[in-house]
Amino acid sequence: MSNNQTDSQQKPHRVVVVMPAYNVAPVVRKAIESLPPNIINEIYVIDDGSHDGTAEVAEAAGATVITHPKNRGYGGAQKSGYLAAIASDADAVVLVHGDNQYDPSYAPEFIRKILEEGCDIVAGTRMVLGDALKNNMPIWKYYPIRATTFIQNLMLGTSITDYHDGYRAYSGAFLKSVPLDRISNRFDFDFDMMIQGVVYQAKIGEVPHPTRYSDENSQLPFDKAVACQLTIFKSAFKFLLHRMGLRRNALYEQARKAG
Repeated sequence: MSNNQTDSQQKPHRVVVVMPAYNVAPVVRKAIESLPPNIINEIYVIDDGSHDGTAEVAEAAGATVITHPKNRGYGGAQKSGYLAAIASDADAVVLVHGDNQYDPSYAPEFIRKILEEGCDIVAGTRMVLGDALKNNMPIWKYYPIRATTFIQNLMLGTSITDYHDGYRAYSGAFLKSVPLDRISNRFDFDFDMMIQGVVYQAKIGEVPHPTRYSDENSQLPFDKAVACQLTIFKSAFKFLLHRMGLRRNALYEQARKAG
């Protein structure tokens, strides 16, 4: 074994959290402080054009704040965080929402899936523990999630149990391979990333976790949820047509060549 290989094996893993945040000053400190400090090297809070002091609260809580003067959207915020994570040579990157809806204490399990099981993508799921409705997930959200997840699995050839869970983690290597600048800045960003996972034949894992539905946790309004689903299915159809060879898409061609 060469010295370079030995050094590479002994190099400690770098783990970072990317936390999109928009007007969540009352809860962002709680989200940051609930993260396990012993296994996370850095927390990037992306203040996406907030006007309530979110950035100041996050910085006081010990996070590294990346500020967007204007709101770029859910996907745009993630992109800034992932680019920072890539620049810092992160091995595992966990997406935790700044509104504290997804319990940050579950982050170690996402990290373990990346570092120990070799997953490229880890998706959270609210549909395995059987407590989604007990935890006050709205019925108008629960059944459409089950139905659309089933259809999206058919379209992409995957077996994800909850396509619309926002708790995610990625390996640093996977993020480096994805053309982030060409993916949506909106709420369909997560789905576009899953398509990239299919393109790269990524190893995908899941972590069951409870979700909080309370006044302090933001939820996507019904009309925006419907619009988001329509956009997601549009992306799914584009990829399906590409994979069938009926209508080639440069995004997926580029991704294949880049890999």
